[in-house]
Amino acid sequence: MPLNLQPNMFEPGKRYFQTFTPGDDFYEALIETHRDLTDEQSALVNAKLVLLLSNHIGDLSVLREAMRIAREAV
Repeated sequence: MPLNLQPNMFEPGKRYFQTFTPGDDFYEALIETHRDLTDEQSALVNAKLVLLLSNHIGDLSVLREAMRIAREAV
């Protein structure tokens, strides 16, 4: 399965009137997750989040593609 690069965020049972709204909701939750953390704590939260979501995805080919794309512009 290839990496999905199209907007794909939703919350079950919630209706959205703009396609970008779920992404905005995610961004707000992500910022709130990091609120009041030190840089070191924030980095640790990011690392844990990457590992948790990677385990949820599970497909190594998708994960490798995501890592390759994430690194391209750095």
